[in-house]
Amino acid sequence: MDASTIIFYVIAAYILGTGILAVTTRKIFRSAIWLLFSLIGIAALYFWMDLPFIAAVQIVVYVGGIVVLIIFSIFLTQKSGDEMPKVVVGRTLPAAMATLFALVFTVNLLLHHEFSAPSVAGFNPSVEHMGTLMLSPGDGGFILPFEVVSMLLLAAMVGCIVIAMKVKKEEAK
Repeated sequence: MDASTIIFYVIAAYILGTGILAVTTRKIFRSAIWLLFSLIGIAALYFWMDLPFIAAVQIVVYVGGIVVLIIFSIFLTQKSGDEMPKVVVGRTLPAAMATLFALVFTVNLLLHHEFSAPSVAGFNPSVEHMGTLMLSPGDGGFILPFEVVSMLLLAAMVGCIVIAMKVKKEEAK
C-alpha cells in the first residue's frame, strides 16, 4: 500500500467517524460541530484528489455558509443547550433493519457492477472551465442546479428567521 492510499483511508475514516458522531450525539450544537468537521473532511478529500477549486467551494459554501446558518438557527432558538430526545425503543428495530437493507443493497451494487476508471483526457479542472459550465444553460451546464441551490439557501434563511422570531403569548384575561 502506497502513501496515497493510506492518506485516502485516513481521510475516509475521519469523514465516517465525524459523520457517525454528528448523527449519534444527543446535544444539537455538538451535532452541528461534528457536521462541520465532516464537511471539512470532505474538503480534504477534494484537496487529496487535486481539486482545490472544488475544495474551496466546499469550505466556503458548506462549512462557511450552511453550517454557520445551522449554528445561528440553533443559537436563535431557546433550546440551544438542550439534549435531543431519547431514541424511542419502538423505532430502533425498523431503523436497524432499514440500515442493514441499505448496507446489503450497497454492497450488492458494488460487487455486481463493473467499475472502470474514467477517462482523464476529457477532464478539465480549470476554474475558467468550471465557471463556464456552472453558468451555461446548454448541455453539460449547471445553471439549473445552481439556481436550485440558491432557492434552497433562500428557503433556509427564511426558515431561520421564522424559527428565530419570538411569538408573544397573549395575556390571559
